[in-house]
Formats: sequence, structure tokens, C-alpha cells
Amino acid sequence: CDYIMENQLAKSIEERTFQYQDSLPSLPVPSLEESLKKYLESVKPFANEEEYKKTEEIVRIFQNGVGEKLHQKLLERAKGKRNWLEEWWLNVVYLDVRIPSQLNVNFVGPSAHFEHYWPPKEGTQLERGSIILWHNLNYWQLIRKEKLPVHKVGNTPLDMNQFRMLFSTCKVPGITRDSIINYFRTESEGHSPSHIAVLCRGRIFVFDVTHEGCLITPPELLRQLTYIYNKCHSEPEGPGVPALTCEERTQWAKSREYLIGLDPENLTLLEKIQSSVFVYSIDDDSPHITPEDYRQVLLILLTGNPTLRWGDKSYNLISFSNGIFGCNCDHAPFDAMVMVNVAHYVDERILETEGRWKGSEKARDIPLPEELIFTVDEKILNDISQAKVQYFKEASNLQIAAYAFTSFGKKLTKKNGLHPDTFIQLALQLAYYRLHGRPGCCYETAMTRYFYHGRTETMRSCTVEAIRWCQSMQDPSTSVSIGKENKS
Repeated sequence: CDYIMENQLAKSIEERTFQYQDSLPSLPVPSLEESLKKYLESVKPFANEEEYKKTEEIVRIFQNGVGEKLHQKLLERAKGKRNWLEEWWLNVVYLDVRIPSQLNVNFVGPSAHFEHYWPPKEGTQLERGSIILWHNLNYWQLIRKEKLPVHKVGNTPLDMNQFRMLFSTCKVPGITRDSIINYFRTESEGHSPSHIAVLCRGRIFVFDVTHEGCLITPPELLRQLTYIYNKCHSEPEGPGVPALTCEERTQWAKSREYLIGLDPENLTLLEKIQSSVFVYSIDDDSPHITPEDYRQVLLILLTGNPTLRWGDKSYNLISFSNGIFGCNCDHAPFDAMVMVNVAHYVDERILETEGRWKGSEKARDIPLPEELIFTVDEKILNDISQAKVQYFKEASNLQIAAYAFTSFGKKLTKKNGLHPDTFIQLALQLAYYRLHGRPGCCYETAMTRYFYHGRTETMRSCTVEAIRWCQSMQDPSTSVSIGKENKS
């Protein structure tokens, strides 16, 4: 506990993580005129003159007819909700979707630690795992204690609600619509689950990460992981119940109902996984990775062994045999910026400590992990088998290209008076234009966290100006000086 309190981010801060939630402004409803104007602007780069005139006429009819009626209904809805979009967005984009989540909805990412203190090395999986677990659990405690600094733009606080959804959160399949269960509570709100679930070779274990009021230390975590690893690698593989989570959503819902009907204890086991702080996977794969080439590690994080991912968990922390780490996260409860924040925090701690544990090596006598053994029958085993078949069939149709661009970075673009994001968006447009001779349909995520429970909105980065620029870049007669004159 003393070590935790010494951590610079865990020191007392005046502001609490969620203290501004009740004072955030409601999500506004943009005017109908403004929305339609933006729509026409986003259409213009892709339409010829005749198509654009026809679109303008359709917009005019809509604006003067059903559009006005729908807009009034939207304004009425907004009167009774602090965020009129939240429920619709969650249902339509995530919870009503019936295709399998893991390959179509979940997002993944590798940890950056391999670029400094933790290069790929066999035999390091468990020791590094105990350290990375501990740093992640420290982050969990920061949120529990509301000591994670409030994100701000200038002096304006942003919505922090998504950080409540990172831990002890799970999607639960439904026949027509899924739901999200969040068991997380801050210390001031009361009890929050304090166990993690560990997946290894088709088997599932849980253990508490606190003992006598404190986080268990890396040496103690290592003892728990070693126990699970040795047990799983000296005994037969388990049935692989987690693979059911990679199935089509309605099928998974039916299998889950059947599983619970087989034995009521199965529901208790499911709830232990659902409520766990997060899922930790001990994966026997050793993905290739270099600072320039992330292809294989990303592919395995996304399409790897489905018995080692609980696809509905908000956070699966995955450890590989060669000491590489990554995550697989359900997108429904939060956006990737939350995971980026966690990953940055952990990376900073690993840099600070040179990837080593510098505290006491003493391990207390804490209870060994508990294995969750489901009651299964031939039907469930067949469902698991079918889930794997459809998963690997879909996964085989997926290719990932992920090379790091190392020639230059944001410092150079800023030095030349260009915002790094503008530079990337234009580079994407130019690449597509050179390949296909026409503009590319795309969007960029815009943040709406200024508002209560705000998440993201769509920003159309393909503009008429961007296309003119692409055309000038293809024209050998265009000079740099002309570009500067246009810019001014």
C-alpha cells in the first residue's frame, strides 16, 4: 500500500474524477438547417453537377416537409433527456447488432512495452504478466478512489463516464438485443468486485486481487499466475466455454440460456466472469512484432484462440508466450481513447521502473485461484465446436496491414505549420485519389465529450478543397508558390 501511495498519480488531487458529471451541459440538438447544410457539403465532392442539383431538390423537399416534423420530435425528445442520442447510439450501433462481436465490433491493440524494456523473449510471460497486471490494477484503484485527473480542454472538463465502463463491465447477449452490465463502483459508492478472471488452455480461473485491504503485489500475482499456468500445462485442456462469446449474438444468447438451464450454478460462474475487474489471458502464441511491423500481433489479438477471449468483456488483457502484451475490448461500453489512456499510464510506469518490480519480494499466504468448472453436455460442446468453426472461417477472410511510418512524425509537420491530423487526413485522401482517380468516402471521429455522456460524432474530412488539393498534387504544372498563395 505504501508503494501505491508514493505513485505520483495516486497522490491526493483537489478534483475527483467524476465530480463534474452532474454539471456537464446536455447534448444539444443542431438546427435542421445546419444539419442539411453539412449534409450537402459532404455530398458535393462525390456528386456531378446534375446529381448535386437533384440532391439539393430532395433536401429542399425534406426540409419543408417531413424533416420539420421529425426535427420537432427530436426537440421534444431532447427536453426530457440530458443526452438524446445515447440510448439510440448504444442500441443501433452495438446492442441490436446480431453479427459476431469479436471480429466485427471489438477493437484490439498491442502494448508498446516491447519497444523499450520488454522486447520479445520466451520465458518472460509470467513475470512480466505479474508486473503489467499490477500497473493495470493500480489504474483501477485510481478510478475507484476518483484520483484519475479529469480530462479537460483548457479549463473545460470533459465527460468521464466511459472510464466507469472500463472495469467490471460486460455485455450480455439477448435474443434480439444485448445489454451491458456494469458492476463497477467508486469507493464512495460502495463495494466493487475485486477479482480477475484468468483464461488458459480452455479453462477459467478467478482470484481476488486485494488482500487485507491492499492490492496483492507482483510476487503474489506471479504466484497465482504460475499456479494456473502449471496446472493448465500439466493437465488436459478445458472445454473452452469462452468460445461461445465469438458466436452470432442470437445463437450465443440461446446457448447461454441453455447453459444456465443445465445447472443454475452455471449462472453463478457466468456472473463471476461478467463482474471480474477484467479478463487476463495466458496465450501460448508467440506473435512476431517489430517497431516497424505490427501485422502478426494485431491479427492474433483480433483472430487468435477464441477460448482465450471473453469477447463480451470490456477489457481482455492478453499475454503471449514471448512476453508481448495486447488487449481485446468490447466497443459497446467505451471508445478506444479510454484504452489508449490506460496503455499510456501503464507504459509510463514500466518506463519509470525499467520494467522491473522494485518492491518487496515477499509473498503472503493468499488463497489459491479458484477454477470455474461449468456443467456442460454434448449440445454445449457441439455449440462450442460450431462457434470455433464459424469464427475461424470468418477470421480466415481477414487481412491486416499495420506498418509503422518512421520517416518523420508530428514534430516535423508542426514545424512546417501543419496540424498532424490535417496532414494524415490529406495524405489518406491523396493516396486514395492516386490509386483510384476519385475521392474516397471516409469520416473522422469527432469528440462530443464536452456534453453529458458524450462519446463521438462523425466529421466528414473529404471536402471540395481537399479534392482540389489532390488534383493539384497530381498536376506537374502546379508550383509550391501557387500552393502558398492559395493557402494565404
